[in-house]
Amino acid sequence: MTTPDTVTGDALAGLRVLDVATLFAGPLAATMLGDHGAEVIKIEHPRGGDPSRTHGVQRDGVGLWWKMLGRNKKSVTLNLSTPQGQELFRSLAADADVVIENFRPGTLERWGIGWDVLSDLNPRLVLARVTGFGQFGPYSNRPGFGTLAEAMSGFAAITGQPDGPPTLPPFGLADGVAALTTAFGIMTALRARDSTGRGQVLDMAIIEPLLTLLGPQIIGYDQLGVLQQRTGNRSGNNAPRNTYRCADGQWVAVSTSAQSIAERVLHLVGRPDLAAQPWFASGRQRAEHADELDDAVGEWIGRRNRDEVIEEFEKAQAAVAPIYTAADVLEDPQFRALGSIVRIEDDELGPIRFQNVPFRLSETPGRVRTPGPPLGRHTAEVLARYGVDEARLDQLRAAGAV
Repeated sequence: MTTPDTVTGDALAGLRVLDVATLFAGPLAATMLGDHGAEVIKIEHPRGGDPSRTHGVQRDGVGLWWKMLGRNKKSVTLNLSTPQGQELFRSLAADADVVIENFRPGTLERWGIGWDVLSDLNPRLVLARVTGFGQFGPYSNRPGFGTLAEAMSGFAAITGQPDGPPTLPPFGLADGVAALTTAFGIMTALRARDSTGRGQVLDMAIIEPLLTLLGPQIIGYDQLGVLQQRTGNRSGNNAPRNTYRCADGQWVAVSTSAQSIAERVLHLVGRPDLAAQPWFASGRQRAEHADELDDAVGEWIGRRNRDEVIEEFEKAQAAVAPIYTAADVLEDPQFRALGSIVRIEDDELGPIRFQNVPFRLSETPGRVRTPGPPLGRHTAEVLARYGVDEARLDQLRAAGAV
C-alpha cells in the first residue's frame, strides 16, 4: 500500500497554473493543484503581495498562514495595472493551462487581459473566475467575502443556540468549500479539454458551494414551508447528538445517526428503558426527546474522565470523538498514521508543521514539496523563460511593473 512517504509520480505534473487570486478560495484551489505536481506560479503585487502574508499570527514578521497557503508555489511579482505587467502576463497566460483570478468582474477586461484576449492567445486555457457573487446578476459588482456567503447561504441562520444570534464560523468555511469546488471545476474543464481541445471559463460564486452543502433546506421550504431552526449542537434528525463535558473538564462529541449506534449508547449509559420506548425507533422522534436523552448521556459522561469515556464507547462500538484543539491534533495517533500533518524545512523559520494533502491516492498521493516562499522569490527564474534578463528586470522594477 502506498504511504505518504512513497511517491510514485505527480498526477498533475506538466500542468502550469497562474494563481492571480487572493484571500482565500482561489489561492487554496491553486494550492490543491500544486499538491499534485502542477507548477503553480503565484502572481503577487510587488507591494505587499497576497494579503494572506499578513493575516493571522506571525513569527518574526513572517506570516504563518501564508506558509501553508503558499506551499508548492513560485512567487512572482507583477503589477497588472501597468502596461508592462499586462504584457508580461499575456506572455505567461499564453503558456499556461489554468489561470485563477478573483478580481471584481470587468477588471481583467479593463486591463486588456480578459477572456477574449487570453483565449485568442491560448485557446486551451481554462480561466477560473472566483468572486463573491459571480460574473453577472445584480450583486456581481459588490465586494464579496466568505463571511457574506456564510450569511446568505443560510448557514449562519441555522448555526448557534436556539435563543442566540445567527452564528458565523471562526474560520474561512465558505472560502474553503469554494476552493474545493473550484479545484473540482478546473479538473472538470481540463477533462473536457481532452475531448474538445478548447478551454473554457469557470464562473465560481462563493455564495453557491456552501448553499449546496447545507442539504435539504431549500427543498424542505419549497415543498413543506419548513425553515430549519438553530439547535446548537443538537440535530433535528437524530438524538442524542451533542457535546458533553467529562469529569476532568475535557469535552467529547457523540453522534447517533445510525439507529444501532443510538441503541448501543443508551445501553452503555445504563438507560435501556429509554431505548425501549416506541419513539426511540426513529431519529426524528428521538430528536423530539433530546432533553431526556442528553440528560441520560450527559450524566454518565460527566462522572468519567475523557479517556475512560472514549475507551468505554469504543468497547461498545458507539460513536464518540474528543473535542480537540490544534495542540491535540498534533499528538493524535490517527492523524499521525494518516500523515495528516507534514513537517518541512523552511528557509525563514526552520522546521514547520501544517496540514498535509487532504486525501491519498494509491499511486500518486501528492506531496508538499516547499512551504510558501518569500515575496518575489521566483520572479527572475520565471520571467527569464520569456526573455527577461537581469537588465530588463531592473528596468521593470524601476517602473514598478514587478
